[in-house]
Amino acid sequence: MPGMQNDLDTGLPFMKMHGLGNDFVVVDARAQDWRINPALAQAIADRHFGVGFDQLALIGNGDGDVHLTFYNADGSTSAACGNATRCIARYLMDETGKTELHLTTDRGKLLAKDVGAGQTAVNMGQPQLDWQDIPLAEAMDTLELPIEGAPTATGMGNPHCTFFVPDAEAIPLVEFGARYEHHPLYPERTNVQVAQVVGPDHIRMRVWERGVGVTLASGSSSCATAVAAVRRGLTGRSVRIDLDGGSLMVDWRDDGVWMTGPTMTVFSGRFTAEFLDSIR
Repeated sequence: MPGMQNDLDTGLPFMKMHGLGNDFVVVDARAQDWRINPALAQAIADRHFGVGFDQLALIGNGDGDVHLTFYNADGSTSAACGNATRCIARYLMDETGKTELHLTTDRGKLLAKDVGAGQTAVNMGQPQLDWQDIPLAEAMDTLELPIEGAPTATGMGNPHCTFFVPDAEAIPLVEFGARYEHHPLYPERTNVQVAQVVGPDHIRMRVWERGVGVTLASGSSSCATAVAAVRRGLTGRSVRIDLDGGSLMVDWRDDGVWMTGPTMTVFSGRFTAEFLDSIR
């Protein structure tokens, strides 16, 4: 297959992980230079003919402990994936005995920590608040976009569009998310969140992920929503965000946006040569 350097006669090893139901296929390419191309990512993402995932993550060697590369279910790439970063950090901590890791992504350098009780925290860096960094198509105030509902735009290494609504459950998310993912103000498409402020430290949020669709959770979306809520004076800087798959804690500190929650490694396996040959 184009883009795969290794002889795959023995198959491609992988792990399945999730953070609050936000699920990932993870390929460890530190020892062998496995490569992923869009066609392979799409085939693996198929929940009937492949394994299924919200994102695929490739672990490679880098300037820090490892470098992470992320793929969406449609084969496109993303610079950031908070829950996958936490899952992989937990895997590496269990492997090495370390309680702190320095990871690199296309988003930049990220610090991950074991904070006890099975919880893993990652610093997703400072949010991108200027229109050109998110990016948007033209210069504008990112606090309230000229879109019905006046959503807030935020960058977390990937673009986000957060709508604050009275009742997050009442939004028909499949139609709503698909419509705004491709809004012309977002030249690279966008993740879409509908967020209901429950209290000064509590948000109920649902998410449509760019290139994926509705997901049970999203780390970068949670960070973007927390930042947007602070900017609009709706919450404090530390909030619990309840997603369809569970809860994350997000804390916007001076050194970046920290996200904390549980992770799970579900199983490991190997894609067969037959499966891989079917994609060639």
